[in-house]
Amino acid sequence: MTSLHRKTSILCSCVVLLTIIATTVAFAPSSRSYARPQQSSLDRQSAVRPSSIKLWIMDRRSSFQQIGMISSMFNLFGGDDESSRGGPSNIKPSVPGAKGPTNQVIRKVNGMKQRRLGGSDIVVSELGLGTQRWVSSDFNAPNEEDCFRFMDYAILENGVNLLDTAESYPIPSDGREAQEGNVERVIGKWMKDRNVPRDKVVISTKITGGRNVNAKNIIEDCEGSLKRLQTDYIDVYQLHWPQRYSPQSNWGQSLAYNIDNDSGLYWRGMGGPTSFEDVCTSMEKLIKQGKIRSWGLCNDNAYGLTACTRTAKALGTTPPCTMQGDFSILDRKSEENGVAEAASPYNENVGFMAYNALAGGVLTGKYMDIPAAVDDFETNRERAAQTIKKPRGRMDTRGWGITLYRYRTEAAQQAMREYQQLAQKFKIPGGMTELSLRWCRQRSLVTTTLVGHSNMKQLEDSIKYFTMSEPLPDELMWEIDRVHMKNRLPLFSSDRVGQDWNGEGEIGETIP
Repeated sequence: MTSLHRKTSILCSCVVLLTIIATTVAFAPSSRSYARPQQSSLDRQSAVRPSSIKLWIMDRRSSFQQIGMISSMFNLFGGDDESSRGGPSNIKPSVPGAKGPTNQVIRKVNGMKQRRLGGSDIVVSELGLGTQRWVSSDFNAPNEEDCFRFMDYAILENGVNLLDTAESYPIPSDGREAQEGNVERVIGKWMKDRNVPRDKVVISTKITGGRNVNAKNIIEDCEGSLKRLQTDYIDVYQLHWPQRYSPQSNWGQSLAYNIDNDSGLYWRGMGGPTSFEDVCTSMEKLIKQGKIRSWGLCNDNAYGLTACTRTAKALGTTPPCTMQGDFSILDRKSEENGVAEAASPYNENVGFMAYNALAGGVLTGKYMDIPAAVDDFETNRERAAQTIKKPRGRMDTRGWGITLYRYRTEAAQQAMREYQQLAQKFKIPGGMTELSLRWCRQRSLVTTTLVGHSNMKQLEDSIKYFTMSEPLPDELMWEIDRVHMKNRLPLFSSDRVGQDWNGEGEIGETIP
C-alpha cells in the first residue's frame, strides 16, 4: 500500500468513526431501566437508586463502549495479538538500538512461552526459577539433590530457561553448611554435571546492593559470581537493591521518601552514593569484556529505572534490560507508581521480573484457617507454640514471620478471603495459588514470574499453570480488579500502628 493510500484509508476510517460517535452519543437514550443484580458477599451494591446524572453517565459510557467495539472491529487504533496481556508484539520501541519490544513472544518451548527481556536479545521463559531459599538453613529448604531435580524437570524437560539467583543466596544462611554463594555453586555444578549447553539457560544474578555497589565492586563481585557459576558469562547482572537511598527498597511498610534518611551518614558519608554514571560505565565495561550480556535493577522504582536508562543513553552505553520487583495480586504498586509506564516499550522498553507472586506463601491459602504462628500468639498461644514446632511455611517461623508481616495485614487478609471466594466461584482447580500465578502471568507489565518451590509437586503445578493455553476469563479479571479497588495497597495498610511508635513500623522501618 502506498503512502497516499494509507493516508486515505486512515482519513476514511476517522470519518466513519466520527460519524458513529456523533450518531451514537446524540441518540443514546436519556433514561433506562436498571435491574438490580442479585447480591452476594462479593457484590455489595448500594441500595440507593442511581441518580439521573449517574444514569446519564452510564448511558454515555455504554455508548462509548459500543464505539470501542466498533473501532476494534475495524482495527482503527491498531491491533493486539495478545488480548490477555494487553501488549501488541508489533510495537516499535522508542529506544535506539533495541532489538525489539520488551515482552514480545519469541517462541514457545514445550508449551512455555518465552519473551524478549527489555530491548535486548535475551529471551526468558514466562516462569523463572526463584532460588533464594535453595540449600538454605530454612526448615523446608530444598537440598542440592532437590535443586538438581528442579532444574532437570523445568529446564531440560519443560521449556523453562531462566534461573534467578544472587551472590548473597541462600537466604537464610547460617555461615556453616548454608553459606552465601552456595546457590551459584549449585547452579554451576548442575550445568557441569549435566553438560548443559550454556545457551539453554539464562542466568540472572545480583551484586549486593547499597553502599556495596561501586565501580570496583561491580567488577570484582561479578568475577566472583562467574567463578562460582563455572561459566564465562552472566546473562543479566543486577543491583540487588539500589546503590542509593530509596524507601521502596526497604522491607516492611516504608513507601514515603524521607529526606532525613537520605541525609544520613551511611548514604552521604565517604563521597555519597555511587553515581548512575559509574554504574552504567562499569556495566558497559563488563559487557565489552564479554562477562555479562546485559544488566538490570532490583527493588528499585521508576526514578531509579529512568535515571539509569537516560544516563546510559547520554553516555552511549547499554541501558538496563530489566527491573525486578515484589509483585502479586496483593502488591500491584509497580503497575500504579510509574514503573509500568517507565518500563513500557513506548518509553524505556525495560522488562519486568516479578517475584513474591504468592506473597511469601500466604496466597496459597495455607494460613487462612489458622493464622501464622506469630499472629496466632495474640489469641491462642498454645496452638501457636505447636505451629512453630511444626511450621506450615516460613510465616510460621519467628524470623520470616516477623520480617514479612506486611503480607498478613488485615487489609491483605480481607482481600485474600475475597480472592479465595473468587477461585471457588469460578471453579479454579488449583484454588488461590493457581489464580494468583495465572493472574500475574497475564499482566502486561510482567515479562517473567520468578517462583520459589520447596518440592516437586509445587514445581509441577507452577509449570502446569504457566503452560495453560486459555487465560483467566475477563469476568474474573474484572472481579479481581473490583476487590483491588477496595484497597489498592493492602500490604502497606495497617490498623495496628501504635500511638507511641513515633514514625517506626513493626520491624523498625520508617513509616509512613
